[in-house]
Amino acid sequence: MTAAAAVAGAAPLPVVELQDIGKVYTQGELVFEALRGVSLTILQGEMVALMGPSGSGKTTLMQVIGLLDRPSSGSYHLAGRDVTTLNENDLARARNEDIGFVFQAFHLLPRQTLLENVEVPLVYAGVPPRERRARALDLLERVGLADKAGSRPSQISGGQKQRVAVARALAGSPRLLLADEPTGNLDTRTSEEVMALFCALHAEGTTVVIVTHEADIGAYAERVVRVRDGLIESDSQQTPKRPSVVVPLPSVQFLGEA
Repeated sequence: MTAAAAVAGAAPLPVVELQDIGKVYTQGELVFEALRGVSLTILQGEMVALMGPSGSGKTTLMQVIGLLDRPSSGSYHLAGRDVTTLNENDLARARNEDIGFVFQAFHLLPRQTLLENVEVPLVYAGVPPRERRARALDLLERVGLADKAGSRPSQISGGQKQRVAVARALAGSPRLLLADEPTGNLDTRTSEEVMALFCALHAEGTTVVIVTHEADIGAYAERVVRVRDGLIESDSQQTPKRPSVVVPLPSVQFLGEA
């Protein structure tokens, strides 16, 4: 149960509901079945690790969950809404409003300041300049980088870049934070700091899904879903690893809150 749900005394609701998802790629006469009837439910406030070796289907599963690719068969409900048959415009809108992405390569705009990078999703959402600036500054404070708001990505470390990426992912108050190999380009110490940030967000009630092939990163999750040959091989709960560093998160007012 999530922190928020526990306080409210309510059972957590499903954020991700996949039912019998298949994904087939074709190239000429070649047919490759990347996902074969995958069913998976992720509840609000869970922290889940999707794990599996290269070629297992975990990346394809992440792309389907993140609305970056459409399934060939099956159904997908995101926060109770059937997104399987949405047109491209509605799919893009759902992706921007409901999902925050954190990638291994950061994908920050090199010529923009950190503040401007965090503002990007809010620009697309049509948030007025003054409001989006205040929101972006709050988020940079949340990840401990408010003092570097005017810096550019080339002026900060890899770990700090990933923190900016997390702040940007949270800008639209998404229902789901989806991280694809978020520590892949980081050293051990910096990886621990980034995972401490994810754990702190999870403790607040954020739904976090981390795609990784690293066991020490998967250990931070309370639930591990292992994928192999396009199928869910196992789905188990575990006692999550405690971060070796503590990341304090200042309270942040979300869009639309009084």
